[in-house]
Amino acid sequence: MYCATEGMSRICNPVLFREVQKMDQVWVRLVVGIPVILSWYGAYQQLFLGKPFGNNPAPDWMMLGLLLVFGVLFPLFFYSLKMITEVRKDGLYVRFFPLHFSFRFFPLATIQSYKVVTYRPIRDYGGWGIRYGLKGTAYNAKGNRGVFFEFGEGSKVKKLMIGSQIPEKLSEAVSKAMKRQASG
Repeated sequence: MYCATEGMSRICNPVLFREVQKMDQVWVRLVVGIPVILSWYGAYQQLFLGKPFGNNPAPDWMMLGLLLVFGVLFPLFFYSLKMITEVRKDGLYVRFFPLHFSFRFFPLATIQSYKVVTYRPIRDYGGWGIRYGLKGTAYNAKGNRGVFFEFGEGSKVKKLMIGSQIPEKLSEAVSKAMKRQASG
């Protein structure tokens, strides 16, 4: 057992389940890699070899800026992107780093139902990442499996899909946490 850290204080809220997923699919690497290669190649051609890059070349200062943004910052952002899912004794915690500065908390007490599902990320939610659609909100980093939750908040039902590579273990951890909470 290890304790979760919230801000500067350390709160002993045991983590029953933890999964860290990175967006490391081949297609993501290609989408990131192509601008990286083009920006480095263009910058090398224009800044080091002195050959203007393209038919209408950008000024050197702009080429340097493009290299910094697309050749350095863009890949670093995607490399650091990860989804962290935790089940603790009081709820479900999800964080998409570096987009979220802290975990999004979903209390166990508000869960009406949950089930392991296979879904179609593009058709059902419009892709991967943090998605908002007709079927609710989705947090998914890769794959097509996860746990679909319905939360009751007053008369309003909130739907949430948490993508997971091990959805059965996530569902099992939620079940254990809810039993612990019910027993006291």
